[in-house]
Formats: sequence, structure tokens, C-alpha cells
Amino acid sequence: MERAARTGSAPRSRAPLSKARVLVTAVALADEGGVDALSMRRIAQALDVVPMALYKHVAHKNALLDGMIDVLVGEIDPPAQDADWKTAVRGRVLSARRMLLRHPWAPEVIESRMQARATPTPAVMAYLDSMIGLFRAGGFPIGLVHHAMHVMGSRLLGFSQELFQDTPRGDGPGGEPDPDEPSPEEMAARYPHITALAMAVAHDEDSVVGSGCDDQAEFEFALDLTLDGLERLLGRT
Repeated sequence: MERAARTGSAPRSRAPLSKARVLVTAVALADEGGVDALSMRRIAQALDVVPMALYKHVAHKNALLDGMIDVLVGEIDPPAQDADWKTAVRGRVLSARRMLLRHPWAPEVIESRMQARATPTPAVMAYLDSMIGLFRAGGFPIGLVHHAMHVMGSRLLGFSQELFQDTPRGDGPGGEPDPDEPSPEEMAARYPHITALAMAVAHDEDSVVGSGCDDQAEFEFALDLTLDGLERLLGRT
């Protein structure tokens, strides 16, 4: 204190630690050195705190990765106002693509965490719900929306890996439990379009892409859609 008074400078105050600061710092470190080099110790050093201080805000590494995904999804532009469904969907997907080009480590993390969790992270759920809403506002019946979500797959998030792998999700039949997962009533209120879609599609418990999906039918739908599009392009040549 005496030294600060002698030099005429005030002691430097440090911003309080928060979950947002932890996640933003983690994203920046992953951008610099890749997600494999990310550790609680490195994040703590960057924030000038002891590693144990981080666990008040992120319980473990998977919670950290989930939070980082939500930070990235928050970078995707909102839907264009007064645009038709095709323009709005295309604009958001291309915004997601730009986001992933800024964070090249992200596709692997998004894919692995979506496979591990019983449900996607809250920001991903909200984003997918809004995308379903764009299709519905464009006049798509719910069954065609279901097909569209499968066809688009991870392109909705800016990359082209298939989101629906034929592998088990998490350690159990429902994936990793989420202690903060809302009740069905809360889910319906937060994500009305996802809830409507889940309630409308036929359930196939043996499907490799998850309950509510016929993987063979979705595969053939996407294949036929692709071939039909190529056929139309061929007719223009």
C-alpha cells in the first residue's frame, strides 16, 4: 500500500472470476494450442488463479468442453430479419461455418460431446430449436422438417460430419446424465419446436440414429434428395 502511495499508482484490481471468463479463456487457449493441450492448470495460469478456483464454475473437463461449445454457438449470427426460410437458414449455416473456421478444433469437440451427452448443451438446443422454427415458419410440415434436420446434419453447425453415428451415446443407454437437465415441462417451454418434432415422429427403438428415427429411411431420403438435385443440375448443362 505504501509503495502504491509513493509511486502515485493505485493497486491493480482484478476482475472477479466467473464462468464466462473461464470459458472465454479456455476458448482462446484452445485457439492458440489446440484443445488437446488444454488443461485446468493452463486456464488457471492464464487467469492468475489457483486451479481449484476453476471448479466452482466448471465441475470437470467435460463440463468445460460443453461450456466452450455454448460460447462458440453464441458467435453464430441470429436469423436475418424479414428473410425467406432458405435465405435465413443458409445465412445462419454460413455464419456457423465462419465461426468454425475461427476455431478449427471445434468440430471434433462438438461431435464427440453430442455423441456423449443424452441431450445437446443448452445453447445447441436453443440453436437447433430456432432452426426448426425457421423451417416451420417457411411452411414445412413437421415430417419434412424431420427429414431436413437429418439431411442437414452437422451442416447446421458449420461442418459436414454426420451427427447421428451408429455408436452408443455415453456410458449408458441415455448418454451422460445432466444434473441440470430441465424437466419435460421445462424442455417443452424452452424448446417448443424440438418438442413438437419429437412428439410427431414415429419411434423406432432399434434405430442406430436414436429413438424416433428410421435410419434406413433417412439414409435413403438423403440419397434420393442428392441424386434428384444432381439430376436437375445435369438438365441445366
